[in-house]
Amino acid sequence: MTITEIPDIQRSKPLSKGALYTRRFFRNVPAAAGLGIFVVLVLFAVFGNLFAKYDYVELDFLALAQGPSAEHWFGTTGAGNDVYAMTVQGLRRSLMIALIVSVGTTVISAVLGAMAAYLGGWWERVILWVIHFMLAVPGFLIVALVTNGSGGNWFILAVMLVAIGWMMLARTVWTLSLSIRESEYVQAARYMGVGNFKIVMRHMIPNMASLLIINFTLGIVGAVNSETSLSFLGFGVQIPDISLGNLIATGANVISSAPWIFLFPGAILTLLTVSMAFVADGLRDALDPNSAAGGRA
Repeated sequence: MTITEIPDIQRSKPLSKGALYTRRFFRNVPAAAGLGIFVVLVLFAVFGNLFAKYDYVELDFLALAQGPSAEHWFGTTGAGNDVYAMTVQGLRRSLMIALIVSVGTTVISAVLGAMAAYLGGWWERVILWVIHFMLAVPGFLIVALVTNGSGGNWFILAVMLVAIGWMMLARTVWTLSLSIRESEYVQAARYMGVGNFKIVMRHMIPNMASLLIINFTLGIVGAVNSETSLSFLGFGVQIPDISLGNLIATGANVISSAPWIFLFPGAILTLLTVSMAFVADGLRDALDPNSAAGGRA
C-alpha cells in the first residue's frame, strides 16, 4: 500500500491541547450559550453608552419616573436619570470590580499556596497560620466598615474583596502542591539549581492551571454577587457612582410604582451570574480528562 492509499484517519494529525479543550467546551451547549451571553454583556458594558441618548448623571426633568419609551429605552428614575445609561455604567463598574477581585484572589492564592507547600518548614507554618486566621475573621464586617468609611470608593471595595477572598483557594492550592512538589520534574529542577520561585511559577502552578481557570471564572460570579450584596445594603459602591448593586437597591424601593428601575438591572445581573456559572461548568468538563465531553471529543 502506498502512502497515498493510507486512510485519512491514519494520516490525520493529533489535536493540540488548546483545540481539544475548545472542542470539548463547545460541545457543551449551555456553556457555549453562557459564553455568548457573557460576550454580549461585556460588549454592552463597553459600547452600550454609544447608543445612549443621555449620560447616566444627566437629568431629564420632562420625564420623571416614566416607563420605557423611544426616548428612554429602560425608562427613567424619579429624579429623571436614564435607566439605560445607568445600567450600562452599573454593569461596567461591577465587571471592573469582578475582574480585579478574580484576578487578585487567583494570583495571590496560587503563589502563596504553592510557595507554602514547596518551601515547607516555618514558611509553610506562617502562611497556613495567616490563612486560618483570615478565615476566622468576619470579613464581611471588615469590608463593610472600610468601604463605608471610604465613601463607597469602588477600587477600595475591590481591594478589600481581594483581601478577604483568597484564603480558601490558597488552601486548596497548598493541598494539591504537596503532591506536585514530589514529582520527578520538580525534583530534577531543584537538583539542577533552579530557584525556588522559578520552580513554583514554571513547574508547579502551570500544573494546576485547570483548577485556577475554573476558580477564576467562578470568582467573577462570586465577586459580582459580593459587590451587589454590599452595594444593595449601602456598604459598597455609593451614589453618585453606579453599580448593579446600588441600582437594584434604588429600584427595590420603588418596585411597586416604577418596576423598570429594578427589573432591567436585575435581569442583567441574572444573565451575568447564570452565564458565568454555565461557562465555569463547561470549563470544568472540558479540562477534566474523565468527563463525558472528553470522551465525545
